[in-house]
Amino acid sequence: MNFVFIYGPPAVGKLTIAKELSKLTGYKLFHNHLTVDLVTSIFPFDSDQLRRLSGKFRLEIFEEAAKAHIEGLIFTMVYGPEADGEFIEKVVNIVEGNKGKVLFVRLFADIQTLKKRVTEESRKSFNKTTSPEVLQEVVDNFKVFEAVQNHESLSLDTSTLTPIESAKEIIQHYRLT
Repeated sequence: MNFVFIYGPPAVGKLTIAKELSKLTGYKLFHNHLTVDLVTSIFPFDSDQLRRLSGKFRLEIFEEAAKAHIEGLIFTMVYGPEADGEFIEKVVNIVEGNKGKVLFVRLFADIQTLKKRVTEESRKSFNKTTSPEVLQEVVDNFKVFEAVQNHESLSLDTSTLTPIESAKEIIQHYRLT
């Protein structure tokens, strides 16, 4: 299984690019808010239950997908090295333990572009951050622009590439066709 792990700060275009990539490759899409929305329907957003349960659900699903030898799975999330390092290693162990490959894609854009995008209507349907102030807090308090540690990532500037161009870059770089 090719596990395409797309990460970057809020409003960088992770889900938009993942949808394009899914259309072009036929890979299944599992975006961050599928589990976030599930857990926050019962527990608060900033809770231990959210972190524990969403992580548990994601890893279980990834493991089942890897065991089923699904051709490809695309996952999106905001990555912060302090909070997510252990999760990353668990994902890698699950996928590689089932003869798959984790293909990391780091998306970034300048803060002004992100502040403009964060207010877009499309973000509301997934209960995503829509406040430039909250975005700035996330950027100030977490290292959301950093690359995943100990693993190579393809890095794409989404302020200069369209979503379809970004998806095609991913396909070309990782030879997904």
